[in-house]
Amino acid sequence: MNKPSIYITRKIPRELVNIYENQYNIRMWEKEEEPVPREILVKEIQHANGIISMLSEKIDEELLSKAPHLKVVANLAVGFDNINVDAAKKRGIIITNTPDVLSETTADLGFALLMATARRVIEANNYIKTDQWKNWAPFLLAGTDIHHKTIGIVGMGRIGEAIAKRAKGFEMEILYHNRSRKEEAEKELGASYVSFDELLRLSDYVVSVVPLTDETKRLFNKDTFRKMKPSSIFINISRGGVVDEEALVDALKNKVIEAAGLDVFKNEPINSDHPLLKLNNVVCLPHIGSSSIETRTRMIQLCLENVDGVIQGRGAKTPV
Repeated sequence: MNKPSIYITRKIPRELVNIYENQYNIRMWEKEEEPVPREILVKEIQHANGIISMLSEKIDEELLSKAPHLKVVANLAVGFDNINVDAAKKRGIIITNTPDVLSETTADLGFALLMATARRVIEANNYIKTDQWKNWAPFLLAGTDIHHKTIGIVGMGRIGEAIAKRAKGFEMEILYHNRSRKEEAEKELGASYVSFDELLRLSDYVVSVVPLTDETKRLFNKDTFRKMKPSSIFINISRGGVVDEEALVDALKNKVIEAAGLDVFKNEPINSDHPLLKLNNVVCLPHIGSSSIETRTRMIQLCLENVDGVIQGRGAKTPV
């Protein structure tokens, strides 16, 4: 009897999959830093019972139509905007993601990005590297305080709440906007629910933690940035598609807002000639929100557990 087949769309440590090799025929793309070519994925999915996918893979109607044996797609992320969930549901294919396990790690990175942007950490590091530091000066690379300022969190899910916990430690005033109120979070964190416009108007730091949906696409645009304080700093650790990048570049160039820290972009990866990288008041990171060794390992393990659970009939731990 043939063993069920699992295909993994990026090279991951072999020791993480070894425990499943007696049960499954496991194949994976040979490269860690390059996405699997579409034509290879099309070929592999024809035989697969389970797929472990990355955000770089477009799991669309066309691809799913070529997967007669597919039972489950486990996405190595919380977001799943790279997957046509309706097409999968129509075919009885279970989609899973990796919530919870990356919330604290992503919040760590989000707050680190906020701090690096506010205090001009990258700029200051480059200042020394390029041999510009000649003397001390009263306002040399002066940034802005974080403590006792107002943070506005757009999207109060698990990561948003984890960001708020960190902000509380800095004695910040915490505002948030979400599709629904989170009264428990308000009590625990001292957060205040406000309208989106009020959040933009009052916040010193605006942090985007929203999923990419039809409603949130280009949520942060020319009008949005004009509603923010000229001294405000915008942080995005959600999805690049929630931002109109051209409007953001214009807002930063013209001091409509003070600065921005970004871990995600409309089209990834970006190149060194991207307009945002030409600005000193921007910190850009290569989508590393959940990238700690511990968290990425647990995410992979959860994906494998989800695939195994569906194929063996126990069900998924974290279905979408």
